[in-house]
Amino acid sequence: MSDKYVMRPKRTNDLWLSEYSSDNLKLSLRVKDLVHTEKTPYQDMLIADTYEYGRTLMLDGAYQLTEKDEFTYSEMMAHVPVCAHVNPEKVMIIGGGDGAIMREVLKHECVKKCTLVDIDERVIEASKKYLPFAGCSFGDERADVKCMDAMKYIRETDERYDVVIIDSTDPVDFAAGLFRSDFYEDVKRVMTDSAMLAELTESPFTDSDLMVQAIREMRKVFPLVRMYWGVVPTYPSGMWTYGLASMSADANPAEPLRTVKPTKYYTNEIHKACFVLPPFLEEMIKQ
Repeated sequence: MSDKYVMRPKRTNDLWLSEYSSDNLKLSLRVKDLVHTEKTPYQDMLIADTYEYGRTLMLDGAYQLTEKDEFTYSEMMAHVPVCAHVNPEKVMIIGGGDGAIMREVLKHECVKKCTLVDIDERVIEASKKYLPFAGCSFGDERADVKCMDAMKYIRETDERYDVVIIDSTDPVDFAAGLFRSDFYEDVKRVMTDSAMLAELTESPFTDSDLMVQAIREMRKVFPLVRMYWGVVPTYPSGMWTYGLASMSADANPAEPLRTVKPTKYYTNEIHKACFVLPPFLEEMIKQ
């Protein structure tokens, strides 16, 4: 047989990154190049170039962001609470050391100060160096970066914030306390009378118990709690939920009060629509 008809195995890089959502479910991305690995004082950090989603950041084996789809998450975390607030001059981000949410918050000219509190300084430094699409706003004069325990900061600070965004890693180890009512009580102390809080509440398919717990715990503390949702392809199940709490029972977080550009995912129409929950989700979080 002629060589031109002989099928030979294609020689390719066969290194894969996998996040295990459960014992029976994982998402794997084939790696083009390992960029950076490090064991920080708090977690294992890995940055890699992947064929399908570009550069990605993993912490303790969980995807935090990818170059291709991080905007779907970052824009919804930032713009929904900021656009819903009547005068969001001061914003605090708890976690978010990659800088992507701060990048989105600082697109709003009305924001005079954005305080980012992340316990792991090494994630911030690595993001500046290896994830410039995310960590591009750390040099903004309105950026106030604090490398410390967020719980310690909110218990000791005299600052008051109009919007608080909680962008934690998975709720284990040092992040385990960020989904409980006592933490929300601490956060409430640093919120202004009209302030809003937004927090990731995980997937209704892979982390339903945690999602329900987070909403219930918020309801113990705040007079108004709403859930909204969107899509994040590289997060477990692809469907992602967020909790939004307001200090004012009369607030209408589903009504955007301003526009923001440029964006790739968020619009005022998306803002209104994201509060319309599918019936199964309404049933899961009903009181």
